[in-house]
Amino acid sequence: MKRILVTGGAGFIGSHLCTRLIKEGNIVICLDNFFTGSKENISHLTGHPRFELIEHDIINPFWTDVDEIYNLACPASPIHYQHDAIKTAKTAVFGTFNMLGLAKRNRAKILQASTSEVYGDPLSHPQREGDWGNVNPIGYRSCYDEGKRCAETLCMDYYRQHGVRVKIIRIFNTYGPNMLPDDGRVISNFVVQALQDKDITIYGDGKQTRSFQYIDDLVEGMIRMMATEDHFTGPVNIGNPCEFSIFELARKVLELTGSYSDIIFKPLPHDDPRQRRPDITLAKEKLAWEPHVHLEVGLMKVIDYFKSVLAK
Repeated sequence: MKRILVTGGAGFIGSHLCTRLIKEGNIVICLDNFFTGSKENISHLTGHPRFELIEHDIINPFWTDVDEIYNLACPASPIHYQHDAIKTAKTAVFGTFNMLGLAKRNRAKILQASTSEVYGDPLSHPQREGDWGNVNPIGYRSCYDEGKRCAETLCMDYYRQHGVRVKIIRIFNTYGPNMLPDDGRVISNFVVQALQDKDITIYGDGKQTRSFQYIDDLVEGMIRMMATEDHFTGPVNIGNPCEFSIFELARKVLELTGSYSDIIFKPLPHDDPRQRRPDITLAKEKLAWEPHVHLEVGLMKVIDYFKSVLAK
């Protein structure tokens, strides 16, 4: 039994991780400021003797005794991270700084949830961990992109300077239950629009590509990364290498929902990357990990989830 802190634990990814860690017999402290997280996401854990929920913003220091830290706290969709860009950057940088300090004090392992956004609009395809990325440092997305890049820097400096046991993963597009219906991410947008028979909105020409992994695959990758030897820090890409155009995704959602929605096109947002697909060679080698949930199977689970949300 380990005592594990999950920051952002009431969010989309964090809530699934907390559930898995509790099932494995651990004590879990869920830390969240509820900007994008929801108590409903972890309501099934409320009252569990090994689960504790604390409302806290990691921009401010937090002290407790822990064995492991999963640092997930940060808004991850453009609508939310651009809502208060300064706060987003502070969460990524100051929040990671505070969690690294906690890990140092406890001699705990810390897993930093970085992002495929550190690659920006990639110069090579697929994206490999050795790529330096192509990020606009003064763009509308840079509060998140550059905040996460700086967080990786802090992790590696704490590892080299203080011997903190850090683990860095770069998460590619992930979907599943507990996503917010209005978070602006493409799968939640398309599914909600289709279920309401509203126009499905594609930004750009729809030829831009993404790869989508189901939440259960991501959680498995995170836990395997945390279990690696101390000398292995990453970063490691955790994502699905199966690539789809946004137009293909829209057609698939229409097919699975039986919706009568039309597809409409709007201008592409600032600095939106044209391609995004992970090279997961390192994850296969070091974690014996690769995704297993097919897009169609995962989409049906998300469709069922949003049907229940919209019915409330």
